[in-house]
Amino acid sequence: MIVTTTPTMEGHRVSRYCGIVAGEAVLGKYGLKEMFGGSAVVEGRERALQNAREQAINKMLARAEAVGANAVVGVDLDYEVLNERDGLLMVSASGTAVVIAPIG
Repeated sequence: MIVTTTPTMEGHRVSRYCGIVAGEAVLGKYGLKEMFGGSAVVEGRERALQNAREQAINKMLARAEAVGANAVVGVDLDYEVLNERDGLLMVSASGTAVVIAPIG
């Protein structure tokens, strides 16, 4: 499946819009103070953020596939602190599921 942050793809046209799709992943108990306000970012926490981002994108793609899309355009990634005291961080990925076809 093709995924892009842009609203269009060069060389392709959107033949059908399937709707907005999103995927979310929540990180917990990682000490957001240390992660964002500490002196050094621990590699394990960077990997945790990367894994959460990949999970959110994969969930978004599964939802796009479920509605018959073969691409997602206009993808946006967002990070939101849900509960700083408990160290909960949500990573979300959203975009527009579409069916694309080559131009020509």
